[in-house]
Amino acid sequence: MKEYPLKYGCNPNQFPARVYMADGQELPFEILNGRAGYINLLDALNSWQLVKELKEALDMPAATSFKHVSPTSAAVGKPMTEKQKKAFFVDDIEGLDDSPIATAYARARGTDRMSSFGDWIALSDKCDVTCAKLIQREVSDGIIAPDFDPEALEILKSKKKGNYTIVKIDPAYECAPLETKQVFGVTFEQGHNNFKINRELLEKVVTENKELPEEAKRDMIIALITLKYTQSNSVCFAEDGQAIGVGAGQQSRIHCTRLAGEKADKWHLRQHDKVLNLPFKEDVRRPDRDNTIDIYLSEDYEDVIGDGNWEAVFTEKPEPFTRKEQRAYLESLSGVALGSDAFFPFGDNIERAHKSGVTYVAQPGGSVRDDNVIETCNKYNMVMSFTGMRLFHH
Repeated sequence: MKEYPLKYGCNPNQFPARVYMADGQELPFEILNGRAGYINLLDALNSWQLVKELKEALDMPAATSFKHVSPTSAAVGKPMTEKQKKAFFVDDIEGLDDSPIATAYARARGTDRMSSFGDWIALSDKCDVTCAKLIQREVSDGIIAPDFDPEALEILKSKKKGNYTIVKIDPAYECAPLETKQVFGVTFEQGHNNFKINRELLEKVVTENKELPEEAKRDMIIALITLKYTQSNSVCFAEDGQAIGVGAGQQSRIHCTRLAGEKADKWHLRQHDKVLNLPFKEDVRRPDRDNTIDIYLSEDYEDVIGDGNWEAVFTEKPEPFTRKEQRAYLESLSGVALGSDAFFPFGDNIERAHKSGVTYVAQPGGSVRDDNVIETCNKYNMVMSFTGMRLFHH
């Protein structure tokens, strides 16, 4: 297939639309089911690069959940705790512990479930039956993977009344060294960002604390590779083999950090016993549970547990999870990794990161206020590496 016709571009008024190879070669993917849209394929090709790079860097199966050309999360196939399974709504999936690729996607989807609603999925490895069954019950637009088990493919084809988009990518495909795009009739050309992110990138530790365990290096690499395919400005928090909070596309870096930190906080709070034990009625769907939990953890919690409201989703009235309780829980956390796609201009980013349990920081460095940022890290005994490499993505 040398070109693929699209119904329209980003919006219904943008037509004609198609994707094709400028050199006349075959496209590096095939559509096995459904009809991919313009944004679907933007998500597919960006998300595939992310999981392919994660797999190469860490030698573990990887998955990501994408929305609007940015990842909501990315993860590797590290086994989950029972609390995590319950918090991510996958404690009933049989064989999950035996499928690293399904575990990777369960983590990626479970991080920020509200943002992942209607996501695009990318898998670094063949989609097996366990992973397909997990995807089958979630609201999703499509998937890209290098291969599919025959039974898994049939399961996925049953989604969306047979219209679920399934893309098979050639895992050996490498793009040309130069890439172009047009904006307002003007053609831009640049070298493809083939910069490799690995453990060696973290060797320049600039803080007093220089202890950087292997688990922290893994999480810092996950954060940095996630940022490489996230719309800038962006900041990513990572822990336990997955991105737990992504702040994308903000004009101010502190706003990136706040957004990512808030998402990371909710990832942690969802695993608190007060949330895990919320008495949901059995017929409440997962998306409605996600929305309810999000409100329960906010200042508007009375909207779901107030008299006249709780009866719609709960079997009994839950106790509030107060801000004071939440803050005390979050203050007990540590060991979180943070990555930034460009330098931190002020120490306020580190102050905010500290509130979300950050211990390890990876950022390019190069600000005129690097001394202030390093001093703030030292105040909290953090470990910070200067990577020397910016990771803007637009």
